[in-house]
Amino acid sequence: MRNAGLEMIIRFLSTLLTAILLLHGAAMAESRIKDLADVEGVRENMLIGYGLVVGLDGTGDRIRNTPFTRESLVSMLERMGVNIRSEALDTDNIAAVMVTANLPPFATQGTHLDISVSAMGDAESLRGGVLLVTPLHGADGEVYAVAQGSVAVSGFAARGNAASVTRGVPTNGRIANGAVVEREVGFDLAGKQTVKLALRNPDFTTAQRIAAAINTRLGAGAAAVIDPGTVRLNHPQNFSGDMVGVISAVEGLRVEPDKSAKVVIDEASGVIVMGDDVRVSTVAIAQGSLTVSVSETPQVSQPSPFSDRGRTVVVPRTSAEVDEAPAKLSIVKGGVKLSDLVDGLNALGVPPRDMIAILHAIKAAGALQADIEVM
Repeated sequence: MRNAGLEMIIRFLSTLLTAILLLHGAAMAESRIKDLADVEGVRENMLIGYGLVVGLDGTGDRIRNTPFTRESLVSMLERMGVNIRSEALDTDNIAAVMVTANLPPFATQGTHLDISVSAMGDAESLRGGVLLVTPLHGADGEVYAVAQGSVAVSGFAARGNAASVTRGVPTNGRIANGAVVEREVGFDLAGKQTVKLALRNPDFTTAQRIAAAINTRLGAGAAAVIDPGTVRLNHPQNFSGDMVGVISAVEGLRVEPDKSAKVVIDEASGVIVMGDDVRVSTVAIAQGSLTVSVSETPQVSQPSPFSDRGRTVVVPRTSAEVDEAPAKLSIVKGGVKLSDLVDGLNALGVPPRDMIAILHAIKAAGALQADIEVM
């Protein structure tokens, strides 16, 4: 009786452990709705501005080569009551720059933003420079922020008469909290009765699962799928909060996203990325390599001793060899998992460049059940 009871306890604990592991694995495969979709209207806005960086130690624009820097300097000094338009300027301590920033959603007046500063002319470095007051404009032409401050540059450049060294990009810099928001982007999210959730990776199954999870949490009719990339979220009648509360209640719900089978290939670097759902039909692959070697060994031909008419010439000698490795035929079975497919391709012993050609050939033969995307 004791042995039987002990065995029952062991089986119970084993079953419980297996269930915990399965649940843990399922939880690991799920993602929050806030990580799968964006809320309509909740977005950043890009800002851009043109300004001047001063205080450079001889590493700025050459005024004679950059007329826009000269005109900007003259206009700035004229606004300050200094007229030097008729004077010949020759300074290299100033640089014309483009200033960029991202205005986050719901940013209020007085909020500080990080900005990026990039040289426009032939400046060598922005290290040690100070950005003067620069308005930052939105796509509508309105000023939404004003930037100013000391430029922090991570790269550097040093040069001598016979050598130079450059690390990083010294003509790019950043200013932490270098801009102040002056205009807000109005968006009344709390007063809305309906918003749209835009999926970052549109998919019919994922959109349906998101809508089902929301309806389970808030009740039937709270969410509906409009298209593979959009889920409409309605304010439930029995929900006491506003739309901000509705989004807060559902954005933490976990959903297992689905995806289509895809093979992504970067031809430039030879990188291949395959999704877990990539499958192949049974196919035989033969791959052989062809190597052509051409070598030049020129020889010098000289005339005979005491010859009056002969001359020394270079005679070309060319040697060409062709080496073709024997092809190896391998069979990749159909319906295998991704790991088996990778093992089958690795068994061919081919480099990534040849593997890219093999994948294209398998796709052309109709044996690859996946889309190939070439970057």
